[in-house]
Amino acid sequence: MNTPSFGHRLPRLQHWGSILWPSFIAAGLACLVFFACVDPLQLRAISFPSHAISREAGYTIGFFMFWGITALSSAITGYLLRPPPRPAEDDQCPLG
Repeated sequence: MNTPSFGHRLPRLQHWGSILWPSFIAAGLACLVFFACVDPLQLRAISFPSHAISREAGYTIGFFMFWGITALSSAITGYLLRPPPRPAEDDQCPLG
């Protein structure tokens, strides 16, 4: 019997973990700071007065919005930290 190999999935899992875990922590901290000053029910009354959203739903929606923004920020940082592609062997370096 062959056991599944996770070796090829580990770098991808580490990549997504390095994006989602810090953004999760940052979203939690952002929620603490934001909702210490803003009541979700008052925010709903200003932005969507015709919708019935509970305070808990406001906290949940706010957390996932913060998590999405911080995950996007972490993903862009991860993309920018990738090494540049290596030139082919037959390419001549213009500077020597």
